[in-house]
Amino acid sequence: MKSEIGIGLLGLGVVGSGVVEVLISKADKLAKHVGASLVLKRVLMRDVSKGRAVNLGSHLLTSNVAEVLTDPEIDIVIEVIGGEHPATEYIEQAITNGKHVVTANKEVMAKHGYGLLSLAQKYNVGLRYEASVGSGIPLIATFQQDLASNEIWAIHGILNGTTNYILTQMAQQGLDFPSALGQAQELGYAEPDPANDVEGIDAAYKLAILSSLAFHSEFDAQGISCQGISGLAAQDFRYAREFGYAIKLLAIAKRQADTVEMRVHPVFLPENSQLAKVDGVYNAIQVEGDLAGRLIFYGEGAGALRASSAIIADVLTISRNICRGLSNVLDVQLNQKLEIKPMSDIETRYYFRLSVNDRPGVLAQISKALGDNSVSISSVIQKESDPLAHTAELVIMTHSAREEAVQKALGEVKQLAVVNEVSSFVRVEG
Repeated sequence: MKSEIGIGLLGLGVVGSGVVEVLISKADKLAKHVGASLVLKRVLMRDVSKGRAVNLGSHLLTSNVAEVLTDPEIDIVIEVIGGEHPATEYIEQAITNGKHVVTANKEVMAKHGYGLLSLAQKYNVGLRYEASVGSGIPLIATFQQDLASNEIWAIHGILNGTTNYILTQMAQQGLDFPSALGQAQELGYAEPDPANDVEGIDAAYKLAILSSLAFHSEFDAQGISCQGISGLAAQDFRYAREFGYAIKLLAIAKRQADTVEMRVHPVFLPENSQLAKVDGVYNAIQVEGDLAGRLIFYGEGAGALRASSAIIADVLTISRNICRGLSNVLDVQLNQKLEIKPMSDIETRYYFRLSVNDRPGVLAQISKALGDNSVSISSVIQKESDPLAHTAELVIMTHSAREEAVQKALGEVKQLAVVNEVSSFVRVEG
């Protein structure tokens, strides 16, 4: 029976500092949960002379990762440095040195999760990653345990708090994208380089992780079609409300025989749907299964305390198992060979906003281009006009159509002399 569990921490940024605070402030409570003390042994920092948010003795700090990964007193390594490299290599080294690992790294788990979990099996150690998706929302363990008996049909998720905050400000305050992004950066919700968030890449990583658990298959996150939110304008939100919709960046995975439809992009959602009402930095994930039916998981998707909640939960699980002599090895059941359905094959409805010449016959030409490609118009409204420029704005909603046909039709519409620009293009769900 161990009297203490040694902890090594890789990274002392916002999340790492939050983890340290929890380990220190809740030390007694955590020890009662485990039956042994959780003792921080070493913390990796890029620069040990740099100021830090938490007060730690200098003897705990190191800039040499080997001092964490090879320390025989360390049982669990927590990785919160982020990014693909060198985090992947550090996790590999920790595993091969017989350390259990807890990580919050969605990029690593999306790209290398299957290999790392298999490596952990080989070395008989645990690898847990609850904080990689949804921050403090308990999702990973839910898929691994509570939903294990379910056949999952679909996942619809608002998986990025930064983009959800930006879209909320655009919808509620009428801000344009650059202004809403700047506000998110000032508040610390968006990084100085926000590309991974606003282009949907972060959400795609998380969707790949959840889909591998839901559908028991390995998916390449880079094969997931992504479209970001930077092309949206304030008027798109006004028109969405007129049609009875909200705009959200949605991560979608739907099982269809031997394929899974996987995509991340802005969507029009019916404003009375539950996901449409998720605002600010909150995340929400809707899961549909044959036994549990439709479930919604909801909570803040970012922040040091939220991530710390998930990380410490994983640490407690591993620590209790160590004290009880139980295995921490996760059973990797990626035994389905499913392919990602080509984006060109999906079918849904569409919203277009076009700048056109304000004269008779324009709509007829656009309708013909769409109709020739089997894209049927559900409704069309002429919005703002500019009498001096002789231009008008057309808003078109379609019936359900195949993506390949819609893209071909849009290509033809753009070539029409009467069309100045296809200003916006958003898919419609629900």
